[in-house]
Parts: sequence; structure tokens; C-alpha cells
Amino acid sequence: MKFIVSSSQLLKQLQVLGGVINSNNTLPILDNFLFELSENQLKVSASDLETTMSSVVDVESNSEGSIAVSARLLLDTLKTFPDQPLTFKTEGDNTIEISSDQGKYDMAYFGGDEFPKAVSLPSPSQTVVPAHILGTAISKTIFAAGNDDLRPVMSGVFFQFSSQSLTFVATDAHKLVKYSRTDVTADQTAEFIMPKKPLNLLKGILGGSDSDVTIEYNDANAKFTFDNVVLVCRLIDGKYPNYEAVIPKENPNKLTVDRGSFLNSVRRVSIFSSKTTHQIRLKMAGTELNISAEDLDFANKANERLSCDYQGDDMQIGFNSRFLSEMLNNLSSNEVLIEMSLPNRAGILTPIDGTDEGEKITMLVMPVMLNN
Repeated sequence: MKFIVSSSQLLKQLQVLGGVINSNNTLPILDNFLFELSENQLKVSASDLETTMSSVVDVESNSEGSIAVSARLLLDTLKTFPDQPLTFKTEGDNTIEISSDQGKYDMAYFGGDEFPKAVSLPSPSQTVVPAHILGTAISKTIFAAGNDDLRPVMSGVFFQFSSQSLTFVATDAHKLVKYSRTDVTADQTAEFIMPKKPLNLLKGILGGSDSDVTIEYNDANAKFTFDNVVLVCRLIDGKYPNYEAVIPKENPNKLTVDRGSFLNSVRRVSIFSSKTTHQIRLKMAGTELNISAEDLDFANKANERLSCDYQGDDMQIGFNSRFLSEMLNNLSSNEVLIEMSLPNRAGILTPIDGTDEGEKITMLVMPVMLNN
């Protein structure tokens, strides 16, 4: 087996695939990349048993074969080369020789047949989504997914496909984000929960792609195909909570405020909040929004005033400042609308401008009890 490949092209693909590999694998073979060579194409794969990702690199070769090589050793070596052609050639005694302009390097390899095969999806359902839309949907929702191992269904993002729209939801019971698109639809209704790890991998590579992503799925697995990349992952098993039930419908108190100034105020004031609750207080009356925080243990407090447009009864409500700033940070609008009903009911954040045609973002944040 022998092939010639550009060092920078190979490194670029391997760095993406390297995100799949866990730092402590149960099977030693999973610390490797699988190289499958057929004529002028080298297919490189990485797996952690739950998620398998592969991409194709163009090479010069007239041989074929499959081997597994150490991911860490190969990445560390490639990072040190300037862009140049590298020749990979397998020797008889299970070593592969890499030749560069500077010298020769020998690495051990394993047989490719030891590497676990990616799951195949028999007769899956299929939906096609433009890469930039899927990338946006993931980055707008993934931050709200939970980290609780006891509630695995809430540690992923819920994909809900129908003939009217595509909806993506994430929640950790304190905050919730619902992102929907009516300009992209699916042929049939489907629901599944995607784990965070493969979504983070996709988020990293979808941004620069202007192609379409083909999503195939059945009850247990999903497969994403675009450009020269294929990602197959196991879905989270379980029923997603009924998120529509927690979004309050009647919210007579409406606050419109400049997102940038509000975000900066929340960040500044939260420095003075309690380190355990991160609680900040919003007090609304007329055209004035008062944002304050107090840390009684250390006698720290802060208070800021912002001009806003507020319609509704004068009210005070407490929020966790970290959740609020995460949400404001994830929006790109100039102004946001916050709708509230009572100090003990969730507040709903929506962007007023800056969204695409057919794009809708709803963010929900649970209040924290104010101690007067």
C-alpha cells in the first residue's frame, strides 16, 4: 500500500476527525484512524463506537488496502510540516514509512479489519437541509441542552421534522430554546434526539460549507452526508418532554430593549451577584429598566438603569444572569423582546430583527425567586 498526499490537506481532515476520538477508549484500536485506500481516494475514519465519522482525501496512488494508524502520533507529526507532498508506504513488518522533504519516519500500524465498522441504516427516512441552516440550528440550540446523566433525553437536541417546518429544541429544565424553519420541510413527520458530541462536530464543519446535508435516520441511528464527510451516530433513546406545555401562552408584560446594551449591563451587574445563585433582579416601570444584583455575603452590590420600551404592569423578576447572558449572546438581533406574565413564571426572549425569512427563535428562561 503506497500513496502520496498533501500534508496540509491530510492534516485539515484529520483534525476534524480527531474530535471523535475519546481520550480514554475501552478498545485500544479506537485510538487510531482507519485508512482505506482505493486508487486515488483515501477514506479516513475515526470512531468511539457511538459516533463514526469519515472523510475522503484525494491522493496519488495505484494500490489499495486498509490499515489503522495511531491518531495522536500522526497528528503531532503532521502539525510540524510545512505544506508538502508526503509519501506513505507500508513495509513488511507492520510499520508504515512516511517520507517527507526532511526525512523518513516509521510508525506501527494495525490491520484495518480490526477497526469497528460503521452502522448501516437499512431503509432510512431522509431529509435534505442546507448546511448553513443546519449549522445555525445547532449553534442556536446546543448551548441550552443539559449535562445531567440521570436525564439523558435532555442532554441532546430534539429534531422535529414535518411537512410544514423543521424544529430543533434543547432544554435543561432551567432554560429552553426552540429554533424553527418554515422555509425547509421534510416529506414525512419524524422525531429523534441527537447527542451533543456529534452535533458539536457538525457545528465545527458546517459553517464553512455551502452544500446541502442529507440526513438519514431510523429509530436508533442518524447519518449526515455532505461534501466529502459522512457522520453516523447513535441517537438518544427515550421520549422528549412535552416542551410546548412549558411555554406560557399569555404574557401581557412586554419589554423591548437594545440587545447589546442589555447584554453588557447583565454581564457587568452579574459580577456583583451571589456566586451561588448568580441572581440578578430586573425592575420594569414605564420606559426604564433597572438591573441590580447583590451579594449579601460580601456586601457587594450593583445597580444600572437602561432606557427601554415597556408595556405592562410594573414588576420585578429575578433571573440567573448566566442563562440570560448565554441567550442574549446567542442572538444576533439589535433588539430583543422579553415577554413575562408573573414573577414566578418563565420569561420568553425573542429577537425583533435580524432573522431570515421563515426563521423563528424562541428562548425561555425560568425565573429565580427574589429574596426581598
